[in-house]
Amino acid sequence: MQQGILSGAPMAQRRAMAKAITLLESTRADHRLQADELLTALLPHTGQSFRLGISGVPGVGKSTFIEALGLYLIGLGHRVAVLTIDPSSTVSGGSILGDKTRMERLSVHEKAYIRPSPSSGTLGGVAEKTREAMLVCEAAGYDVVIVETVGVGQSETAVANMTDMFVLMQLPNAGDDLQAIKKGVMELADLVVINKADLDPDAATRARAQISSSLRLLGLHGSPDHVHHDQKIWHPQVIQLSALHARGVDAFWAKVLEFKALQTGNGKFALRRQKQALAWMWERIDAGLKTAFARHPRVKTMLPHLTQEVLAGRMAASTAARNMLLAHAEKT
Repeated sequence: MQQGILSGAPMAQRRAMAKAITLLESTRADHRLQADELLTALLPHTGQSFRLGISGVPGVGKSTFIEALGLYLIGLGHRVAVLTIDPSSTVSGGSILGDKTRMERLSVHEKAYIRPSPSSGTLGGVAEKTREAMLVCEAAGYDVVIVETVGVGQSETAVANMTDMFVLMQLPNAGDDLQAIKKGVMELADLVVINKADLDPDAATRARAQISSSLRLLGLHGSPDHVHHDQKIWHPQVIQLSALHARGVDAFWAKVLEFKALQTGNGKFALRRQKQALAWMWERIDAGLKTAFARHPRVKTMLPHLTQEVLAGRMAASTAARNMLLAHAEKT
């Protein structure tokens, strides 16, 4: 599998990548050991791509934009990998995984790889193993990796902690100045894109002015990294485009290159990657501790009874949780 990812023929490489990501997403203990070995072997071949996170509400045109951007980048000589995350149903537990069908031309291109994954209940708009899937794509030689996240509104923050640049897509007439300011996700955006500007140019211009004003206010009173008098750092910007007609895609990529050059020059690019690696480590520790807790013999014994107590209203949920935590802490 490792050899197929690193140097396989195009079709063989795609199969190896698909198998590798499926292995990474498995919850079986033996599969996790194999996945760890694979990641360790691939790690020296990773880190050379540009990781781009794209978020936005449903219907903003993320998939259409990614296809237009992907085809444009391939035309420039890049290889593009797209990891799309689809929300898992809380009722059935399933996902449609239909984003790939919206990218008909990009999905069949030999220099593009698209992988849809379910969120599986993971908060923050990403799948649990998105970081690991990105490493597989990088090892396979894809120099631009795009992560398209679940469009659920104000909680799409996790993707900003695993990509080099976070892009937030907005619609014209999506709200007023206050709406733009109150979205916590706006503070994390490196670039805001107003899509479908061709439908109502006047509304798109107003939205651009409102969001630009909001970003300026957030920079003055929010993140110290966004202070506007310092020209050595990147200041979040707002642009308009039409993904459907592929207008403005070249201007978007020019902004991305400008961002990359500036962040590389001031050392923030490498620092962001280091922080992401540590965040990933603690994320996996948290997930591992949760799994170990659920498998603890005393917790497994107590769980059915305490669950019924909570459901019947005879015990507070916090008390039940504390009892199980104390049981887990005691020696068996």
